Amino acid sequence: MTDEHIIEAAGMARVVVSNGIVVSVGEPLLKSCPLARKFGYPVIQMEIPEIKKNIEERMSSFGMCTPERDVISDDDFVLFGASELLSNALRSGIIDCAVIACDGAGSVVCDNPLLVQGIGGRMSGLVKTVPYRQVIERIEDAGGIVTDIETASINPLSALKSAVNSGYKNPAVTVASAALSEEIRCEYPEAVIVAVHTTGISPQDAEILSDNCDLISACASVHLRNIAGKKALVQAGNSVPVYAMTKRGRKIIFDKLMNSDKQVFVKGMNLPYMGGNDPKPLI
Repeated sequence: MTDEHIIEAAGMARVVVSNGIVVSVGEPLLKSCPLARKFGYPVIQMEIPEIKKNIEERMSSFGMCTPERDVISDDDFVLFGASELLSNALRSGIIDCAVIACDGAGSVVCDNPLLVQGIGGRMSGLVKTVPYRQVIERIEDAGGIVTDIETASINPLSALKSAVNSGYKNPAVTVASAALSEEIRCEYPEAVIVAVHTTGISPQDAEILSDNCDLISACASVHLRNIAGKKALVQAGNSVPVYAMTKRGRKIIFDKLMNSDKQVFVKGMNLPYMGGNDPKPLI
């Protein structure tokens, strides 16, 4: 099997990593992103050399896309990130596992909050990966279930089935596909569905995600702001908003606030709220 990882990283640039080396970085779709300015290696302007340095920093600091990948963390990188919300929901018992994707392992079932944060906190749009025995062993040692140890496929629906078959009753799952969110909602109505990596989706897909997800990260999507934002019960965050579309989603956001020491500003108003610090351009 070719050692190749494909991620859609800062600015939605398509990045290929092979044998511990960044072999290609595609043109980014965005010019700037406020979240990217907070990275360990900040990306102020979406330029290929800067994006490459950001990926290399992640590889050196926590082993992304290498056999040395760290998978445990207790550090919040953003207040309302998907991994931050799900790890807190695990601690509070709102969910009993999370199905997420990890470089070097593929789809993973996690019931350890530290594992959820360690895997997801610094990961960007994973498209393809390969299995690393060392990474899989670290995940399993932390209580995770790697659902495809042979090829490290990223298949949220199959992994969700594995979670349910393992006895989990209140699973959460991250999805980057509108069609998949609809399929999961039909087959597993009890699942908490979290939409991630949504930049550039169509108006039709924005409607489908709005109808089927509990939580939606709007990323740089103009259509999610216009469609999901208007239907949301709660908007968490400003520049890269997260929308709670259901009462379960709202509970997850509010519980995160209850367990955070950060100051927050709460105001009732019509949504979406756009404060002028969005990624540019919205697409």
